[in-house]
Amino acid sequence: MSIQVHQLTKIYGTQTAVDNISFEIEPGEIVGFLGPNGAGKSTTMKMLTCYIPPTSGEAKVCGLDVSDQSISVRKHVGYLPEHNPLYLDMYVKEYLAFAAGMGDVKNVKNRVEEVIALTHLGREKHKKIGQLSKGYRQRVGLAQAIIHDPDVLILDEPTSGLDPNQVMEIRDLIRSLGSNKTIMLSTHIMQEVEAICNRVIIIDKGHIVADDKLDNLRNQTAEKWIVRVQFAATVTEKDLKTIPGILQVTSLGNNAWRLSGDNPQFRQAVSHFALASNLEVTELVSEKDNLETIFRQLTKHVDGL
Repeated sequence: MSIQVHQLTKIYGTQTAVDNISFEIEPGEIVGFLGPNGAGKSTTMKMLTCYIPPTSGEAKVCGLDVSDQSISVRKHVGYLPEHNPLYLDMYVKEYLAFAAGMGDVKNVKNRVEEVIALTHLGREKHKKIGQLSKGYRQRVGLAQAIIHDPDVLILDEPTSGLDPNQVMEIRDLIRSLGSNKTIMLSTHIMQEVEAICNRVIIIDKGHIVADDKLDNLRNQTAEKWIVRVQFAATVTEKDLKTIPGILQVTSLGNNAWRLSGDNPQFRQAVSHFALASNLEVTELVSEKDNLETIFRQLTKHVDGL
């Protein structure tokens, strides 16, 4: 097992940031570690990378205990923290060579060129890090995280500050790295998780509230059948709530609504409502819950929704 967490807890004074969580991640998995701000994501990642010690519980990376074998753990882990710390006065190649030396990398020159190519830093490699845009600094941080070819990558907001083209390149890189590494990444971009992760762990107020493959999470909400509908004329929420089996009504603006029901015939019920009410329908589409919807359902008390 690449990562093993058992009853892990971190307490700061009177605040419990991470509360008795347990999970395991197998080799080759790419796992999205999600949660609202302040949920305990970064704290968990810092414990797994030996930046801060747990208050109680146990965490192992590649079979090594983060409390008792922290130096050995770091040799197996590549870490990109949320706030990417870099030496701004160093040149890109110089910094990566320095990081490779710290990681006891053999043949430093070749390895630096490899990660520069992987992270598409070729045009920037002779610049000082302080001269780079935020997006390119993020690439340097990712290059540093993989320079020693670790078994486990822990990435906190890896595409922060990247433009759409750069995001696609980094997603492709993470996917390719996932073929022979274990990757745990945190992000607020749900489309990113849906694009590259095969499993999701959601933490909220220090507790794990979901841990499953994305398809399984979607299936857990299968008791709700969802329809997106747009009418040619105005219709009220009160009117829509008369549809048999209706559970939830969400306005999308411009006479468009997202409706959820409790049975497989819910779409037909919406059609019958429109016909009986003499309402012209300009759009009627069935859809599944996406990850953003699932996330909001599981953590909705945080933002009052």
